[in-house]
Amino acid sequence: MPTIPWMPGTAKDGTEPASPPLVMASRLELRSLLGVPRFFLLSLVIFQQVRNSPGLLGASLKAEPLKRTFWTLSAWRDQEALNAFSAKDPHARSVRGLRPGMKGSVFVFWNTERDQLPITWDEAQRRLAEQAEREAQAT
Repeated sequence: MPTIPWMPGTAKDGTEPASPPLVMASRLELRSLLGVPRFFLLSLVIFQQVRNSPGLLGASLKAEPLKRTFWTLSAWRDQEALNAFSAKDPHARSVRGLRPGMKGSVFVFWNTERDQLPITWDEAQRRLAEQAEREAQAT
């Protein structure tokens, strides 16, 4: 699957948030190739949910199905907007259902300025690699 490029979100009300936007990037790896079709389909459903979520500034997806790896990148008005999205179905239900098939996940969060959006995949993957290294050293 090619990368779904950065797509602007719904947070276009013209008001500036009190804090800088929150960026979230994730790397999600599945245990088996057998789980890839289901994960892929659910990721498209969830991407539609993301795109319509209040407070989303933009999002992108990247998949390496033969490596069983999926990547997400999104920017949010604030932590509250991200939390509201992640607590709603289909995302919340999908996370619970997919958890047993996951080999590993890495998440990284940081604040940026609106004029730094969209975040590049190079930047997101650099930060994810640094986070994975920190997690590996902690164990």
